[in-house]
Amino acid sequence: MPIKYIPYQPNTVEGQAILNNITRTQRVLRYRENNQVYDRIQRGMPYYEVQTQEIVGEASENLVIRGECLSACAYLKEQGIQVDLVYIDPPFASGADYAKKVTIRRNPQLAEQIAIAEQSLDSEELRSFEEKMYGDIWQKEDYLNWMYENLMAIKSIMSATASIYVHLDWHIGHYVKILMDEVFGEDNFQAEIIWKRMTPSGFKGKFNIGKSHDVIFWYSKGEESIYNPIIIPYSPDYIEQRFGKVDKNNRRFKDEKIGSATPESTVERLKSEDKIYTTANGKLRIKHYLEEAEGIALDDVWADIYAVNSQAEERTDYATQKPEALLERIIKASSNEAMIVADFFGGSGVTAKVAHDLGRRFIHCDVGINSIQTVRDRLKEANAHFQILEIQDGVSLFRNPQQTMDKLASLIVGLQSNKSVHPELVEGQMVRQAHHERIEGLNDFWFGSITDSKLGIIPVYVPNLLNSHDKVLDIPQINRILNQELQALEINVKKIIIYYIDMDNEKELLKFINENNDTNITIELKDLKNLLHDVVIEDIITVQFTATENGYETEISQFISDRLIQKIEAFNAKGLLQAKGKLFNPIRLSDNGLELIELIAVDCENSTGQWHSSTEIKIDKLGYVIKDSVKTKTFWPPKRLKVRNISGDETIKLIINDENARR
Repeated sequence: MPIKYIPYQPNTVEGQAILNNITRTQRVLRYRENNQVYDRIQRGMPYYEVQTQEIVGEASENLVIRGECLSACAYLKEQGIQVDLVYIDPPFASGADYAKKVTIRRNPQLAEQIAIAEQSLDSEELRSFEEKMYGDIWQKEDYLNWMYENLMAIKSIMSATASIYVHLDWHIGHYVKILMDEVFGEDNFQAEIIWKRMTPSGFKGKFNIGKSHDVIFWYSKGEESIYNPIIIPYSPDYIEQRFGKVDKNNRRFKDEKIGSATPESTVERLKSEDKIYTTANGKLRIKHYLEEAEGIALDDVWADIYAVNSQAEERTDYATQKPEALLERIIKASSNEAMIVADFFGGSGVTAKVAHDLGRRFIHCDVGINSIQTVRDRLKEANAHFQILEIQDGVSLFRNPQQTMDKLASLIVGLQSNKSVHPELVEGQMVRQAHHERIEGLNDFWFGSITDSKLGIIPVYVPNLLNSHDKVLDIPQINRILNQELQALEINVKKIIIYYIDMDNEKELLKFINENNDTNITIELKDLKNLLHDVVIEDIITVQFTATENGYETEISQFISDRLIQKIEAFNAKGLLQAKGKLFNPIRLSDNGLELIELIAVDCENSTGQWHSSTEIKIDKLGYVIKDSVKTKTFWPPKRLKVRNISGDETIKLIINDENARR
């Protein structure tokens, strides 16, 4: 349960378009569950306990938060923290799944592989598989209600002079523009920026043209906002075209006619500066020298910043990563040094990294553990100081909500899933059909059903972890189930199961069910947290610590990750199936499994509580062991050892217990 609810901003701007009052000639644009959205906003943002997981460098106000936007904003508001600039790159409602490529490391303990790693190795020789990061699959109504709540939460922690940039594309951007008009006010709209990514995509048939741009909506919170003018240097083509003339001193210039209203004194001054000349027909023209021209003032079409390609040095292999140059322009334009820049869908951490480089403070927030680990390593390499916080919202996610939702179908005993699945690997088994048939009589509201020999079909509801408001089971949701979803069932049922993350008020909820359930259907409530908690299995690490003259030598001799082994076995099975008799080279692991380790860190200060990395090494794709950018063999006296596998799962092993050490 949330500790409490933190109030949002006061009511939305009066007179603006709102979700359910936009009328067009032939249709009324109304979104389902709007009233529930407003009820939740009236209730407030859920505020949960927040734990500090790690402090990197010295104590700092910079924050890396694992959690959802709403809960992160509740925490910031409770702490009295206001941000000066927000950039968010939320899901685009594109219908696509995004994955991270996971590469098997070269085994650092095998001399033959080390020798190979020290040579120039073709990246194609590295074996890899993909881990789903998140599914950008939304119904339009659900997405807009979700986005509306997020925008309201973000506005509540913005300073009076703050700006917000929302990065979207053609799928849903035009609808979100309407929401932003409501939340921030039409008068505070500053620009619709077109970012041309340069590479067209989305060709679908001969009548379709390629899509090569995203849109970025820029709003200020109030009438006063920060803007530092940006001047774009002239391109070589522009210089050649516009500054093609050369004077007697070989200085490039462009010219224009002198207006009739130009004062004579100004003309005389320009003549003395050799900036006016007479044409063959006796007309006076003014010269603008190239070296005196700064460039072109920034406009709302940005075609000079390229998307991050696979060879770029800043590439992190993170889906949807945006280029640093894009964020550099936004941060320079709408913030000053020492101001706080926040990104609540932080992804690869480009916003936090660029903010640090430009002397700003930063807040990075994301629900995915891979995002937190990526930005953590990226910021550490940039010598940034920051805290890593985790919002304790009661759900032990695997790596992100999407993977948890995918896993639930196999965790609920006897469940026949009602959700469409993609032909992909699902935890060690391959789904061979693109879409299975819906369970007859159940609509999309139900996650699936269980068949009982005595009770028959039992519909099962599971909250959508991708939607923050679904985590709280409240009276409006129960009311919908009783008076809408039960009535819509096309089959006779005796019982339903409702899984929940949190309850708004358990006593009132049970009372409401008892008083308003007019059916003979039994309603069983189950805590989803218990189900998820039972399946979290740590990796197995065989480690030996040997006392030496200099302290301790630590050796990892074996690493076993059942989850990763299942993924690799599934990858191999899929490859064999698709090979259809042709040669297929499966992924093979060594007996000690060290190829599955990405990072090793030790804590020499604390045996409990927040993590302090006294020493850490990282293993790159080729098997290099890197410590402070140098291959080295080091001895150290750790109390705890943390090992991260190549998919991002982390296991902490206690080495020296403080109580034993004192004895």
